[in-house]
Amino acid sequence: MRNSMNMRNNGLKSLLAASVALVFLAAISVSVGHAQSAQSPAFSSAELTNLPTDGWITNGGNIYNQRYSPLTQINGDNVADLKGVWRARLNGSGIGAKYSGEATPIVYNGVIYIITGADDVFAISVDTGEMLWTYEANLDQTISSICCGWASRGLGMGDGKIFVGQLDGKLLALDQRNGEIVWSVQAERWQEGFSITSAPLYYDGLVVTGFAGAENGVQGRLKAYDASNGEPVWTFYTVPNPGEVGHDTWPADSEVYKYGGATVWQTPAVDPELGLMYFSTGNPGPDFNGNVREGNNLFATSIVAIEAATGEYRWHFQQVHHDLWDYDSPSPVVLFDIEIDGTLRKALAEPSKTGWVYILDRITGEPLIGIEERPVPQDEHQRTSPTQPYPIGDAFVPQQVEIAPEGYPPLVNQGRIFTPFGPEGQVMKPGHSGGSNWSPSSYDRETGLLYVCATDRMSFFRGGIYEDYPMEVGDRYLGGRFGALPIHMSGIFAAMDMRTNTIAWRTRWRNRCHGGSVVTAGGLVFTGRHDGRLTALDSSNGDVLWEFQTGAGANAPAAIFEHEGTQYVAAFSAGNAYIGSPRGDSLWLFSLDGALSEVPEPSDRPLLTAIPDRTPDFANGKTLFDGACAFCHGDQGEGGHAGGVPLTAATDLAVIMLRVTEGFDAMPPFGATLTSEEIHDISTYVLEGLPHD
Repeated sequence: MRNSMNMRNNGLKSLLAASVALVFLAAISVSVGHAQSAQSPAFSSAELTNLPTDGWITNGGNIYNQRYSPLTQINGDNVADLKGVWRARLNGSGIGAKYSGEATPIVYNGVIYIITGADDVFAISVDTGEMLWTYEANLDQTISSICCGWASRGLGMGDGKIFVGQLDGKLLALDQRNGEIVWSVQAERWQEGFSITSAPLYYDGLVVTGFAGAENGVQGRLKAYDASNGEPVWTFYTVPNPGEVGHDTWPADSEVYKYGGATVWQTPAVDPELGLMYFSTGNPGPDFNGNVREGNNLFATSIVAIEAATGEYRWHFQQVHHDLWDYDSPSPVVLFDIEIDGTLRKALAEPSKTGWVYILDRITGEPLIGIEERPVPQDEHQRTSPTQPYPIGDAFVPQQVEIAPEGYPPLVNQGRIFTPFGPEGQVMKPGHSGGSNWSPSSYDRETGLLYVCATDRMSFFRGGIYEDYPMEVGDRYLGGRFGALPIHMSGIFAAMDMRTNTIAWRTRWRNRCHGGSVVTAGGLVFTGRHDGRLTALDSSNGDVLWEFQTGAGANAPAAIFEHEGTQYVAAFSAGNAYIGSPRGDSLWLFSLDGALSEVPEPSDRPLLTAIPDRTPDFANGKTLFDGACAFCHGDQGEGGHAGGVPLTAATDLAVIMLRVTEGFDAMPPFGATLTSEEIHDISTYVLEGLPHD
C-alpha cells in the first residue's frame, strides 16, 4: 500500500514549538499524586510475546492478543473464595449516559493503568488502590463523529510512556511516571469523521493505531508513529488508492473509494518472527447501499497482514464480499500455534459478526480448516456478490430466522445470512450487532479453545435506495437504516475448538454478551455481565463457579497478574451506552486474600410519575440526545447505527419521558443514568427539535 515514510529527524522545529505548548497543556490537565510509577523499558519482541505473569503489559495480554494467563494460584477449586482487595473510584469520569467502559487495565511494576470512556487516564497502586496520577482529556463535548457511545478500549505502554488514542482523533504519549504529556499529534480530525476507540499498540519503537468512522464516509487507515516523538512513520490505507492492490475492486473512474470505510476498530496483533502485523476491518461505505460501490470492495470486512516495520501489504482474506449487512469484523484477531492434522501450524483466528470464526494460516492467509465459496441470493440493484465465503465447521450464533416476527414483511430465504434487501426491508440473522461485535476473545493455549462473546439478534435491514455519493464531509454515510426489532436479544458465550472450528460448549445468557473474556491455566474464564456481575466460568464446560456484583455493567476484559507472590484479577466496572448497562466508575482488584464483599446490584431510580414543573433546557436536551441517543436513533431521529427505531412518530411528551426512563423492548432504560430533569430536557428535544410525520 501507499506509505507515508517520514525521516524521523524531520520536523524538529515544529516539534519543539509543539513541546512548549504541551508543557502548558500538561500543567492544566494532569493531577499528580504523592508517588511516581516506574518507567517501562522499550519492550523487546520476546517480552511482548511472552505470557503475562507479573504484569499485563499489552491490551491483549501479549501481542498475539491471546488474553491467556499461565497463572494457577486462583483455580477452579478455590475461586469461590475470591473477594475484593480494594475498589478505586475514578472521580466520576465517564459515568454519564453517553459513555462506555470497555478498557482492559494494563499493569506494570505494581501499578495499574486504566482509561475511561471520557479518555481520562488513571495510574493506581496495586498495593493500596491509591491514585498515583491522573490525566484529564477534557474532550470537546460537541464531537459528532462518534459511532456507538463514547468509549476507549485501552492503552498502550512502552519505553516509559503510556499511549492514549482519543475520541477527538489525537494520539498522545504520557510520561509513565507522572502522567504529563510527552508528545501529542492530531492523528486525524474528528471533524472529518474519524475517532480513535482502540488501544494503541507499542511495538519495536513504533506506536500503531487504527481509526473508527466507517459510517461517516472516511477512507480507513492504520498509522504508525515514532514512539519517542510522535513523528509519522507509515500509513496503510484499508481502502486502496489508485495503482494499489485491491483498488480494482471499487468502481472504475470514480472517487467513491475515498469514502469507502473499512476502518480498524481494534488493536492489531504481531508475529515478530514473521515481521507481520495483522488486523481485521470494518464494513464498506455506505453500509447498506451497494449500488454506488460495485465490486468486492477490498479491504473492507477483511483480515489483512502487513509488514510491521513498513506498513507494506502482504496478504488479505475477505470475510464478506461487497458487504451490505454491516457484518464488519471489529473483534481483535488472535494468533496461536496449533496442531492440525498432525502438523503444527501458525494460525490466526477472528470471530466475526457473521457468527463464524475465520481460521487462517498467518504466513499465507490461506484457510486452515477450509472456507468454501458458495452461491448466495442476488439483487441486481444492490450489485451483490455472486458468492460468499462459508467457513467449514459451526456458527456460534443462529444464522437464520426460525419464526417470522409479527408485523414485518414475509421472510425471504428463511431470513438466512447474506439475504439481499431493498427499500421494503428484510428480516434476517445475524442482526447488525449480532455475532461477535468488538468483544475480544480469549485463547487457551493448553486446550486449543477460543472463547467467543456474542449476541443472538435478528434485524430488519433496509437500504439500497439512498444515493449517498458524493457526500458532505462529516455526514453519516449509511445508504439505508439499521432496523432493530422489538424482540428480545440474548447473549451467547461459546467455546470453539480451533482444530475443527466446531462448538465445544455454548451457553445462552439473558442479556447480551458485550465485553469479552480472559482465560487462565487454572481452568477459568473470567467474563463480565450486563447487570454488573464479574463471573468465573469453568473453561471446560461453561459452568459458573464464582460471581461478584461490581455495581455497574462489567463490559470489559479483565487483566490477570501476579504481584509479590499473589495472583490478582483487575476489572473495570463502568457500564456501557451501546447496550444500556448501568454506569459506574470503579476499578476493582480481587485476590484470594481479599476481604471486600460484593456490592448491591445497581437499581433504577424511581419510575417517572409526572412531568417536572420546570422550563426544560432545550440546549441541554440536544447535547444529551447527540451524546446518548443519536448513535441508535440517528441525528434527526431517522434511525441510527445501533438500530434504534425512527422517532418521527414521537409526539407525546409524557410517553417519550416514560420510554426514556423505563426503556422499551431493545432500548435500555435511562432512569438509572439520567436525572429527572435531564430526562425532561432530552424528551423535550425529541418532541420539539426533531422532524415528525
